[in-house]
Amino acid sequence: MTAPVEVEIKACGGDVPRLLLHCCCAPCASYALEYLTPFYLVTILFFNPNIHPREEYNKRAEELTKLLSLAVYPNPVEKLIVEYDPAAFESAAEPFLFEPEGGERCRICFRLRLAETAARAKAGEFDFFATTLTVSPHKAAPVINEIGDLEAESRNVKYLRSDFKKRDGYKRSVELSKQYGLYRQQYCGCRSSLTIE
Repeated sequence: MTAPVEVEIKACGGDVPRLLLHCCCAPCASYALEYLTPFYLVTILFFNPNIHPREEYNKRAEELTKLLSLAVYPNPVEKLIVEYDPAAFESAAEPFLFEPEGGERCRICFRLRLAETAARAKAGEFDFFATTLTVSPHKAAPVINEIGDLEAESRNVKYLRSDFKKRDGYKRSVELSKQYGLYRQQYCGCRSSLTIE
């Protein structure tokens, strides 16, 4: 297995680098964690103000906890689950509610989540931040990585670019979801995707 991107794998002092990994759900996290934990000390961040309704948010957060209780990783994984608060997303996305997936509403959503992850990575002195969003075949990795790069630059923290769907990453996430009995949601998360998909 090779490192996911061309970066220095060892942080200053030869320690394993710390990575704050934004996670959208347990199925996407399953493959990303399998791939990243040989190289990084990962803390997962569950911050997804786009998810509707609250019950769905709680369900996805519970599934992340379940995944961490069942899977064994080369390096320990910690988690941070943020309290449900959809107001910022709903306010920003309101003009774009009826756009198809992949439009401006999604860009706003990516930006909100990656901005928060970058800010927490900076505050927590993580070596890198990243997201599991690129596992999904419905998400454009170049768009996500562009936003990640911008957020990294604005906060002077390193973004770990990815396209986790490559090399059968999405397929592997489906296999791991079955292996661990994970809930696989039928829509991206927001109110619009619930009615559009």
